[in-house]
Amino acid sequence: MRNDHVKEQYRINERIRVPEVRLVGENITIGVYPTSKALQMAADMELDLVEISPNANPSVCRITNYQKFLYQQKKRQKEQKAKSVKIVVKEIRFGPQTDDHDYNFKLRHAKSFLEEGAKVKAYVFFKGRSILFKEQGEVLLLRFANDLEDYGKVEQMPLLEGKRMIIMLTPKKVSVSNKPVAPKVVTKPNEEEKKNE
Repeated sequence: MRNDHVKEQYRINERIRVPEVRLVGENITIGVYPTSKALQMAADMELDLVEISPNANPSVCRITNYQKFLYQQKKRQKEQKAKSVKIVVKEIRFGPQTDDHDYNFKLRHAKSFLEEGAKVKAYVFFKGRSILFKEQGEVLLLRFANDLEDYGKVEQMPLLEGKRMIIMLTPKKVSVSNKPVAPKVVTKPNEEEKKNE
């Protein structure tokens, strides 16, 4: 089905019904030709006349092998799709009185999400009267952002939306080549220095 859609996207040969076309491409003199002349040129080269830009005035055509042209178009679309990065947003939920163990567990998850290139939406959910602890929730989220500053940057500061206080973090773009990591040098005192102490 999708293959047919790509085929239907372009008019070729006799389906091009405009009086004249602008020819582009290799092995031809670029210029405006009567459509009948362009069709004749394509036939002489045993190729197809393909309308690549119907909205131009006159419409732009290329003399090419249509199957090869379709293949290249599909390949180009595939590459563009691969380049368009899908942004993943991972959610992490806290209560206003999250204990340290739970906090550290969620912090580790957030680090791995950011390292994978996902955004992190962390929020504190206030149930019932726990909305009285909203300052505590804000402090928790700011601490969370601070603990993750090597992995992500704050895109949106803590914001109260209904019963949830939300903070958004986006991954830091760390390119390995630009950031040399200095090896840690641990000096241990040798036996002579120990004796002198």
